[in-house]
Amino acid sequence: MSATAAVLGKANPLRYIKKIDGYIIKKFIGTYIYSIALIISISIVFDINENLAKFSTNNAPLRAIVFDYYANFVPYFANLFSPLFVFIAVIFFTSKLAGNSEIIAMMACGMSFKRLLRPYMISAALISVLNFYLGSYVIPKGTVIRHNFESLYKNNKKNTSASNVQLQVAPGVIAYIAQYDNIHKTGYGFSLDKFENKKLVSHMTANIIQYDTISDSRYHWKAINYKIRTLKGMREHIKTGMETDTTIMMEPMDLVFSKGQQETFTSPELKRYISKQKNRGSSNVVQYEVEYHKRIATCFASFILTIIGASLSARKRKGGMGLYLGIGLALSFSYILLQTISSTFAINANTPPMLAAWIPNLLYFIIAYFCYKKAPN
Repeated sequence: MSATAAVLGKANPLRYIKKIDGYIIKKFIGTYIYSIALIISISIVFDINENLAKFSTNNAPLRAIVFDYYANFVPYFANLFSPLFVFIAVIFFTSKLAGNSEIIAMMACGMSFKRLLRPYMISAALISVLNFYLGSYVIPKGTVIRHNFESLYKNNKKNTSASNVQLQVAPGVIAYIAQYDNIHKTGYGFSLDKFENKKLVSHMTANIIQYDTISDSRYHWKAINYKIRTLKGMREHIKTGMETDTTIMMEPMDLVFSKGQQETFTSPELKRYISKQKNRGSSNVVQYEVEYHKRIATCFASFILTIIGASLSARKRKGGMGLYLGIGLALSFSYILLQTISSTFAINANTPPMLAAWIPNLLYFIIAYFCYKKAPN
């Protein structure tokens, strides 16, 4: 029994967290939350000032403004700029520790800078896990609600139609819709061609095709005023009718694309969507791949900026931390700017999406390593 307890005691991660670690973790997390609350509060004030006239003109109800818009506005932008908040938190509370000679006292007791970084890394790991969960599973659902609100009350009209849509819905099966209305889930001028060994074996046309939104199964469509031509050698069989139910491996989300649509998918949905579109031969998946990889890469930014912030602010300096705070903020802002630029290059310049998402981390890891080597020991 005692041997089991000893094994469990060694496996318990909390045994590695000492009193000084708990002290720094509380300082880190507390300052991080405080900085988010402060900056997001300011952002809300500016956003209200900018959009109040639109809300009033479009008769937006107060409940929708609070719970549909701002309740989803806050976590979205807090998560988007989380690396910046992490850096600000590290700079402020670490420079205060250094100013009070607390870091000098720690190192005078034999603590190395590497050991000092342990609670920083634990805090960064907690924040990264939370950011990944929110960004991959929670915030996309809220973004759908926020986008719907904006389309109703901010005049940010969603794209609800498409024309001349052609896509491969299955191997050797090509669908075409001349005009599609996403509001009524209805397409006009529909055709479906099936090929075997590069030969046309079936050709279906319908004046109207409508997606069945109440069906228990996916991919259920209703064809109206249809004609099916089946080709077998030199023979042709023609079947016509007014209405028929059919299964076609496509959904309304495959037909209409709107700006920022990739932000409304959870990470598993993004992965399935990218795989499905690639199998269809679609080239319109780069922004979705960038979004998928960026959600993972951004989580590691907390570690990188934490190392940079701690390295810059751990030394007590005459004249305060003004210069180093400015350097650190410039680095964090440039990191966010580089993320945007690399994403744009991936979409417009054929840069591999995974590489584009990770370029900021790779570059700033080198900067973090340099700062770490220059930190006091």
